[in-house]
Amino acid sequence: MSRNGRPSRTSRCTSHQPARHEDQAFVTGILAGPEDFERVREWRLTDAPDYDAYLLDTAVLLEEARRSFGTVQARVFHPQDFAEFCLLHGLDPAEPASRDRYLVNPPLQTQLLPYQGEELSGDFLPRLVRARENGLTLRHADLLLDGGLYAAEGDADPAVRRAYQAGAEVFRRMLVGAGPGTYEFRCSVEAPGGRLAAEARILHWEDGVVRINDEDLDLVCAVLCAGLYRELPGAAVLHGTQGSACGEYRQVAWAWQGGGYGYVPAALELDGVAAAPGFSLGTVC
Repeated sequence: MSRNGRPSRTSRCTSHQPARHEDQAFVTGILAGPEDFERVREWRLTDAPDYDAYLLDTAVLLEEARRSFGTVQARVFHPQDFAEFCLLHGLDPAEPASRDRYLVNPPLQTQLLPYQGEELSGDFLPRLVRARENGLTLRHADLLLDGGLYAAEGDADPAVRRAYQAGAEVFRRMLVGAGPGTYEFRCSVEAPGGRLAAEARILHWEDGVVRINDEDLDLVCAVLCAGLYRELPGAAVLHGTQGSACGEYRQVAWAWQGGGYGYVPAALELDGVAAAPGFSLGTVC
């Protein structure tokens, strides 16, 4: 059923909201691929005959929501995550109320992305998949920060706040020093409980404007923050095409080693990308 009670082909997996309120948010979960579609058949989340039809129904749902609600958000509806959530809370996966609770579960809010009319099968679905992965990493980082990543401003540990600001400044200096170009950034921290990792695609214009997805920026800063706060070993690589429309283009790959207190130039390989020592961050304003 849809939110306004009309029958619909797709089981919407949404939180309950009164119909047509532009000051409220509409939240939905989207299955990320045909395999996930097959795994949820027993729970009757949708009566679409196949995954392609499901995506068409979902696109219609999202467009209807954009006309009726002030904010439309989506996240991956992950079958394994949902099954574990229902087991933990003693819920029936086939009940719509169980899906609602899963989608609005506070620890999973970092996985939500705003929907603004993008093609689902284009970049939006891959972004949803990355947002889920990023959300899991953010939860891990928050544990390392003793819950300080999302603490209210008045309750935040000053040491966590300083570490976050320091991590954001490290990232800023890397981008400013690189200059205009199209880059990919990767960073990792060897942490208790497993390796933390983040990556982002970056477009740095000649006028200094930097384009990066908000969710990727949040993750990069959180990973760098956790490494600095816990004084953990880490690494960062910035690689891609440096140059502007008025100059030459060249391929670059720079790397920095993190030792807990900061990042220094170092030759290393990260996730298959080999890079030469980067520039000194202390020379960048």
